[in-house]
Amino acid sequence: MTDYDLIIKQMEALADDSSDHIPIMANVSSLLFYAMEDINWAGFYLVKEDAKNDALILGPFQGKVACVRIEKGKGVCGTAWAENRVQLVPDVHAFPGHIACDSVSRSEIVVPLHRGGEVFAVLDIDSPIPARFKEEDKDGLVKLAEALEGIIK
Repeated sequence: MTDYDLIIKQMEALADDSSDHIPIMANVSSLLFYAMEDINWAGFYLVKEDAKNDALILGPFQGKVACVRIEKGKGVCGTAWAENRVQLVPDVHAFPGHIACDSVSRSEIVVPLHRGGEVFAVLDIDSPIPARFKEEDKDGLVKLAEALEGIIK
């Protein structure tokens, strides 16, 4: 079982009074990638709103190469952003509109991150194991996201 409290303490120590979200997110993705069992991707997508259309853009991550741009409401990440709620998906192949960045991934959890009351990024974690993520993971990752929001204000 993943010790989310320890990861949060490590994240806070690594942040060291920095509010620059990119290096903090890079370290968080590494902490999660090496602390969680049976995952194959951990990282962030950042909200980019522009004249072309709103999309999530690939941010810091650990794992295989990933999709660079995800439209709002598309796939698990875009849905988490559009609905502003955690997506815990036991079988990505059963998720309507799933975007297969890595065909090996079988389950996924995505947690929105907020700044100024708005979603500014999502934390995305994939696993090759069906139904890998449980309610304990959801609770731990929401707690981690809230701590991260407090750091990067």
